[in-house]
Amino acid sequence: MVIDDSQTIRRTAETLLAREGYEVVTAQDGFEALSKISEHQPDIIFIDIMMPRLDGYQACALIKNNPQFRRTPVIMLSSKDGLFDRARGRIVGSDEYLTKPFTRDELLGAVRAHVRR
Repeated sequence: MVIDDSQTIRRTAETLLAREGYEVVTAQDGFEALSKISEHQPDIIFIDIMMPRLDGYQACALIKNNPQFRRTPVIMLSSKDGLFDRARGRIVGSDEYLTKPFTRDELLGAVRAHVRR
Protein backbone atom coordinates (compact mmCIF):
# COMPACT_ATOMS: atom_id res chain seq x y z
CA MET A 1 0.00 0.00 0.00
CA VAL A 2 1.21 3.50 -0.86
CA ILE A 3 -0.22 6.44 1.09
CA ASP A 4 0.76 9.90 -0.14
CA ASP A 5 -1.11 13.12 -0.88
CA SER A 6 1.05 13.54 -4.01
CA GLN A 7 -0.51 11.80 -6.99
CA THR A 8 2.93 11.76 -8.65
CA ILE A 9 4.49 9.84 -5.75
CA ARG A 10 1.55 7.41 -5.59
CA ARG A 11 1.71 6.71 -9.32
CA THR A 12 5.49 6.38 -9.38
CA ALA A 13 5.56 3.91 -6.49
CA GLU A 14 2.58 2.01 -7.86
CA THR A 15 4.19 1.68 -11.30
CA LEU A 16 7.55 0.55 -9.91
CA LEU A 17 5.94 -2.05 -7.63
CA ALA A 18 3.41 -3.30 -10.21
CA ARG A 19 6.23 -3.90 -12.72
CA GLU A 20 7.71 -6.30 -10.19
CA GLY A 21 4.43 -8.17 -9.87
CA TYR A 22 3.13 -6.61 -6.67
CA GLU A 23 -0.53 -5.69 -6.24
CA VAL A 24 -0.69 -2.08 -5.08
CA VAL A 25 -3.45 -0.23 -3.25
CA THR A 26 -3.12 3.54 -2.89
CA ALA A 27 -4.63 6.17 -0.62
CA GLN A 28 -4.24 9.94 -0.62
CA ASP A 29 -4.27 10.47 3.15
CA GLY A 30 -4.28 8.66 6.48
CA PHE A 31 -8.07 8.61 6.86
CA GLU A 32 -8.62 6.98 3.48
CA ALA A 33 -5.78 4.57 4.23
CA LEU A 34 -7.23 3.29 7.51
CA SER A 35 -10.36 1.91 5.86
CA LYS A 36 -8.39 0.47 2.94
CA ILE A 37 -5.91 -1.21 5.29
CA SER A 38 -8.73 -3.09 7.00
CA GLU A 39 -10.23 -4.04 3.66
CA HIS A 40 -7.04 -5.08 1.79
CA GLN A 41 -4.70 -6.13 4.64
CA PRO A 42 -1.48 -5.09 2.86
CA ASP A 43 1.83 -6.88 3.39
CA ILE A 44 3.71 -3.56 3.61
CA ILE A 45 2.71 0.10 3.91
CA PHE A 46 4.61 3.08 2.51
CA ILE A 47 3.34 6.29 4.09
CA ASP A 48 4.18 9.93 3.55
CA ILE A 49 4.79 11.96 6.69
CA MET A 50 3.36 15.31 5.65
CA MET A 51 -0.31 14.90 4.71
CA PRO A 52 -3.49 16.83 5.48
CA ARG A 53 -6.04 15.64 8.07
CA LEU A 54 -4.06 12.67 9.46
CA ASP A 55 -0.29 12.82 8.99
CA GLY A 56 2.02 9.85 8.55
CA TYR A 57 3.16 9.80 12.18
CA GLN A 58 -0.43 9.71 13.47
CA ALA A 59 -1.50 7.08 10.93
CA CYS A 60 1.55 4.90 11.67
CA ALA A 61 0.82 5.03 15.40
CA LEU A 62 -2.80 3.99 14.80
CA ILE A 63 -1.72 1.13 12.52
CA LYS A 64 0.92 -0.14 14.95
CA ASN A 65 -1.44 0.10 17.94
CA ASN A 66 -3.95 -2.20 16.20
CA PRO A 67 -3.11 -5.82 17.15
CA GLN A 68 -4.17 -7.04 13.71
CA PHE A 69 -1.62 -4.82 11.93
CA ARG A 70 1.11 -4.49 14.57
CA ARG A 71 3.48 -6.68 12.54
CA THR A 72 2.73 -5.03 9.19
CA PRO A 73 5.89 -3.18 8.11
CA VAL A 74 5.40 0.58 7.81
CA ILE A 75 7.96 2.53 5.77
CA MET A 76 7.91 6.29 6.26
CA LEU A 77 8.38 8.48 3.16
CA SER A 78 9.57 12.04 3.53
CA SER A 79 11.49 14.80 1.83
CA LYS A 80 12.90 15.60 5.28
CA ASP A 81 16.04 13.70 6.18
CA GLY A 82 16.71 15.01 9.67
CA LEU A 83 17.65 12.93 12.69
CA PHE A 84 14.57 14.22 14.56
CA ASP A 85 12.23 13.10 11.76
CA ARG A 86 13.78 9.63 11.64
CA ALA A 87 13.64 9.32 15.44
CA ARG A 88 10.00 10.38 15.53
CA GLY A 89 9.24 7.76 12.88
CA ARG A 90 10.83 5.07 15.06
CA ILE A 91 8.92 6.26 18.13
CA VAL A 92 5.56 5.75 16.37
CA GLY A 93 6.65 2.31 15.18
CA SER A 94 7.91 2.70 11.62
CA ASP A 95 10.18 -0.04 10.36
CA GLU A 96 12.21 2.03 7.91
CA TYR A 97 12.52 5.58 6.57
CA LEU A 98 13.01 6.46 2.89
CA THR A 99 13.85 9.97 1.75
CA LYS A 100 11.98 11.33 -1.28
CA PRO A 101 12.72 11.22 -4.08
CA PHE A 102 13.37 7.52 -3.55
CA THR A 103 14.90 5.28 -6.18
CA ARG A 104 13.48 2.10 -7.65
CA ASP A 105 16.17 0.12 -5.83
CA GLU A 106 15.37 1.75 -2.47
CA LEU A 107 11.65 1.04 -2.85
CA LEU A 108 12.12 -2.57 -3.94
CA GLY A 109 14.87 -3.08 -1.34
CA ALA A 110 12.43 -2.10 1.41
CA VAL A 111 9.86 -4.58 0.11
CA ARG A 112 12.44 -7.37 -0.12
CA ALA A 113 13.73 -6.62 3.37
CA HIS A 114 10.32 -6.65 5.03
CA VAL A 115 8.00 -8.89 2.99
CA ARG A 116 8.27 -12.63 2.51
CA ARG A 117 6.75 -13.76 -0.77
